[in-house]
Amino acid sequence: MSELGDILRGPPWLYRPYKYLQLEWDPALSLLRLKTRVRPIQCYSLAVMAEIHQVFTGISSSFGYVRHLVMSSDTPGVFNFGGDLCLFVLLIRARDLESLQMYGQRCIELVWWMETASQRGVHTVVLVQGDALGGGLESVLPYHKVIFERSAQGGYPEVLFNLFPGMGAWNFTIRKAGFAVANEMILSGRIYTAEELHCRKLVDMVVEDGEGEAAVQQVVRSVHPRLRGILAALESRRVAAPITYESLNEIVNQWAATAMTLTDRDLRLMERLARAQVRKIGGFGDGAIEEIKQFELSIAWERDHVASWTT
Repeated sequence: MSELGDILRGPPWLYRPYKYLQLEWDPALSLLRLKTRVRPIQCYSLAVMAEIHQVFTGISSSFGYVRHLVMSSDTPGVFNFGGDLCLFVLLIRARDLESLQMYGQRCIELVWWMETASQRGVHTVVLVQGDALGGGLESVLPYHKVIFERSAQGGYPEVLFNLFPGMGAWNFTIRKAGFAVANEMILSGRIYTAEELHCRKLVDMVVEDGEGEAAVQQVVRSVHPRLRGILAALESRRVAAPITYESLNEIVNQWAATAMTLTDRDLRLMERLARAQVRKIGGFGDGAIEEIKQFELSIAWERDHVASWTT
């Protein structure tokens, strides 16, 4: 294909085959839709995070091509269950602190990309149409606009098995909602309705079920004519209420160390929750999960030896 054809078609990363992601491109608005569909559990597995990282790296390398990034889930009733509980149990039982820390690093690298998206010339929107639990809720907070459909819900249940959300929940919840709300949500383990999250300022818009896509279009079209000014203002907001990569990293290390203290009772509860997540999505038996996690882990470690992750 000619150089002009490459420009018209778009950068190569936009057309790579992705197993867990569906990409949709709207050239009129320079809008990239990123939909996740993760099996056997709709969570942040190492495999899906690797694909998201590929997309984010592509956006960064094609500065100015993507102006709006919209994230949503292609799994009915679930945005994201958050951390990969099956992998956590596997690593904790194996006393593999290093791999657990590596997983946490993968998470905060993606969170940090979202936090710095305005520097990259990208306005971000997330549409939540189902459960956003633990890391699922953490992951939406750095977005510039957070939209929930009314039946969606979110919360930080980690305290129920003696852990805490370690990939930005404290930082972003405090910045958006204040210290008191962060304490309430993280220490209680409660699940909150979309309206409750909106009242706590963690969600920007609540729309009726089925109206989320229209809300996304409304937001993007209202921002697009003022994009340069809005991105500059969002950068100034980051300066006024800074979150540092170093603080995210320190909390991840504390999270991993805490995870290694979990008891057998805590791990059994995590396994029960993982089985419930599989049942909600359906289509995969529990027996294959451990093998899948072992394979994903080996791929992640192999990737570390051939290339470093950048932020």
